[in-house]
Amino acid sequence: MKSLPVMAGYIVLGIGFGILLRNAGYGVIWAFSMSLLIYAGSMQYAGVSLISGAASVLTVMITTIMINARHLFYSISMIEKYRDAGIYKPYLVFALTDETYSLLSDGDVPEGCNPDRYRFLVSLFNHLYWITGSVLGSVLGKALPFSTQGIEFSMTALFAASFAEQWYSTSQHIPALTGVCVTASCLMVFGSEHFLIPSMIGILFVLAIYRRRVS
Repeated sequence: MKSLPVMAGYIVLGIGFGILLRNAGYGVIWAFSMSLLIYAGSMQYAGVSLISGAASVLTVMITTIMINARHLFYSISMIEKYRDAGIYKPYLVFALTDETYSLLSDGDVPEGCNPDRYRFLVSLFNHLYWITGSVLGSVLGKALPFSTQGIEFSMTALFAASFAEQWYSTSQHIPALTGVCVTASCLMVFGSEHFLIPSMIGILFVLAIYRRRVS
């Protein structure tokens, strides 16, 4: 049940990705394979223009690092939760997307559930939602005409929805406010093309200090 909000978002976003990929000339096998093996929503959206524009391997590597660098910071807070996950650990690390992190970062596990298996199933279901949406989008993109103008904004919409869900599910808003304030400050200082990494570093620094004070 906990992953149902993500299902609603991932199906729609996956369809958007599948349509973009189909319009770029890559069919359902590409959509399925990229969503199965890459599984990085914003990077997959960016990847459409990279592969259709015949980008170099170096360009793809740098772009991937820049877009997905935030996952380094996610992983820091999940080290203890995943440390003893056993056979589930490799997949849990691979499947830690923004939305999966938002569901699992609070550490809450239903009573009577094995924590590692529960986190594995949440991660797996989210992954399956994304694959399903991508394949549907590719099929629909072939069968029906679509205008893809503005469809890339769907990722931003999902981030906003995840933020709202976290805001209303807890009374502790300091982490959320830290993210907003630090990101806005870095955006003004570094500009839209270079603000992401400084934002992540700044958020990590502020939250580390905050955690030390409340511990």
